[in-house]
Amino acid sequence: MKPLVTKTNNFYPYLLLFIQPIFMASNIIVARGGVEYVPPISLVFCSWLTVFFILMPFFFDEILKKRKQFKSESFKLFILGLTGCGICGAFPFIAGMSTTMANMGIIYTSSPIFIIVISVLFFKDKINLSRIVGLILCLTGVVMIICKGDLTFLINFKFTSGDLWMLGAAIGWAVYSIFLINWKSKFSLMARFTLVAFFGAICLLPFYIIEESFFFNTTFNNNFLFWVLFAAISPGIIAFTLYTKVQKFVGASLAGFTLYIFSIYSAIYGIILFGESLLSFHYYGAALVFTGVYLARKRVK
Repeated sequence: MKPLVTKTNNFYPYLLLFIQPIFMASNIIVARGGVEYVPPISLVFCSWLTVFFILMPFFFDEILKKRKQFKSESFKLFILGLTGCGICGAFPFIAGMSTTMANMGIIYTSSPIFIIVISVLFFKDKINLSRIVGLILCLTGVVMIICKGDLTFLINFKFTSGDLWMLGAAIGWAVYSIFLINWKSKFSLMARFTLVAFFGAICLLPFYIIEESFFFNTTFNNNFLFWVLFAAISPGIIAFTLYTKVQKFVGASLAGFTLYIFSIYSAIYGIILFGESLLSFHYYGAALVFTGVYLARKRVK
């Protein structure tokens, strides 16, 4: 599927490219604040189930009218739910049990690389030198922020079993991103997203049952309600909807660069909400990321 960027709408898609990560990065707020009150898998499962229940009343008629299309597209919708909501929802929390936040951040930034490689090999997507250089600059900038400016961290980088879970999450997001744009659907954007959220919750259900049975028990109170609703709306409905729109305009490869901008906004949230310090490596890393995105936006002829 070709991107829809034209000379007349050139500004809007790239504006979305920078707006979407604002909401995606709010997932960091959930990860830092919400898990103090709600067990992690329970939070992810209940948030996607809430997304489904919020949207279903608005798109029930369309889904009902297109029930034949639902049957024919159910496998595709299941794969999108499995990768975008299930794998990307559960795997990072499982990874966090046996690896560090730094390892998780570095490994997850490999996702745009997987998006580009899979797009080029299997979907004949084109890539130019400018986008490759942009990717390298973005990756360098994010790693600089994650390593807090001490790149010797990479020399002592040690893999753990949790890193494999995180690698699975990175590949899962890449597969979700690619199939989202290449699998055509008879459903409207939001109706399809409603069904993806449903299948995502179904995929997370086994993890939720295991967590409730053997690890943590969810307390259903006001804190639970607040964090589930916040996770469902900001990094859920708004972020995923905007990501789909970004893909529609600029393609899967460039849309994947939102992950690098996401890292910048995550650092900003950490400074504003959690009292973290703004240091020189934040400036240098951000400069590399924004330069990389600028180079990557050049269209492939």
